[in-house]
Amino acid sequence: MTATTTADSTTSGAAAPVATDATPIDQTDAAATDSRVIPTRRRARFHSLSVSAVRPLTADSVEITFAVPDELAGKYDYAPGQYIAIRTSLGGEDVRRSYSICQAPVAGELKVAIKRDLGGLFSTWAIDNLEPGMQIDVMSPEGRFTSQVPVRANAHYVAIAAGSGITPVMALIEGTLKASPGNTFSLVYSNRTAMDTMFVDELADLKDRYPARLALYHVLTRERRSSELLSGRLDAEKVRSILDALISPADVDEWFICGPFDLVQLCRDTLAELGVDVSAIRYELFTTDRPDNVTGQTGRPIVPRDDDEVHSISFVLDGTTATVTSPVHSNESILNAALRVRGDVPFACAGGVCGTCRAVLTEGTVDMVENYALEPEELARGYVLTCQAIPTSEKVCVNYDA
Repeated sequence: MTATTTADSTTSGAAAPVATDATPIDQTDAAATDSRVIPTRRRARFHSLSVSAVRPLTADSVEITFAVPDELAGKYDYAPGQYIAIRTSLGGEDVRRSYSICQAPVAGELKVAIKRDLGGLFSTWAIDNLEPGMQIDVMSPEGRFTSQVPVRANAHYVAIAAGSGITPVMALIEGTLKASPGNTFSLVYSNRTAMDTMFVDELADLKDRYPARLALYHVLTRERRSSELLSGRLDAEKVRSILDALISPADVDEWFICGPFDLVQLCRDTLAELGVDVSAIRYELFTTDRPDNVTGQTGRPIVPRDDDEVHSISFVLDGTTATVTSPVHSNESILNAALRVRGDVPFACAGGVCGTCRAVLTEGTVDMVENYALEPEELARGYVLTCQAIPTSEKVCVNYDA
């Protein structure tokens, strides 16, 4: 699945998508309108922050709190639903992972939840080793899994989350309910068992604070609940039944979906079948969970030979231009090539999900293998995900500073 993008010389170097073999799902599903509240984009930068607290959530997940010093406060302000990336070196390898901020904005701190992935290099290290007092590199907040409804009273928000997909939703619930005394929030939250449920006590506390404005529907897939409706796997039939019985889609102003790829897809499809406007749906993927997905190429060794046909890749970063060549036969991403000559090129997930590596294509053409992060208006302005952008012209130029 690729999307071909070319620079348009008639728009002062900006680019526009010209062809799509199979359009990947976009994070917001619709072009922006003037009424949308969109967080300001800034170039992601890492700073060393101190771990101030580590708190167990479940047997295989923890909440990490980072202290933000006063001099960095402006660099770490955020909107509910955004994420940070954490960077460390493990076995001599630069390792980065993205984690959603799990609380509404609080001065002087950031909180994220880390769940142990089966075989996960970073999550295992973080859960076993992070402790108060440690310093670690943390990226400034990014992301658009945020409310884009104009601030007003009496808005109804709904989230459908599974497992660790609850982390950004925690911040969204608190943020939207604080924003107006007339706002309401409904959460459908799926887990295997009650013991696997992250933030169960915190959700109960929020319910106590907002008893008439927060509705919680816990769905357990491997435990029988007293309600058959809230027992079993969240498939399309179950989602539709829950909406039919508990939530009226016509009364919802904004939807948030966070979880595995298949769950996000079936929820989007079900909402579309029920007549929900796609512009009201936000979603976020932590991974695509797709066996055919092309993962990031960061650190992939490429050594051009003298007789290779090559792409010439130029990029602007922090006002400085660098150029690197990439063999045509290697199908190397722009990000992988750029990292050979500058180690500070911004990226986090390297899988087309987070959008940290975005840059404006100012010359040439590329194929984007995947795109789960860029908004339609960003594509129209020429942005590409450099971790997924494969050059298709002899010369390609991108600008990270745009």
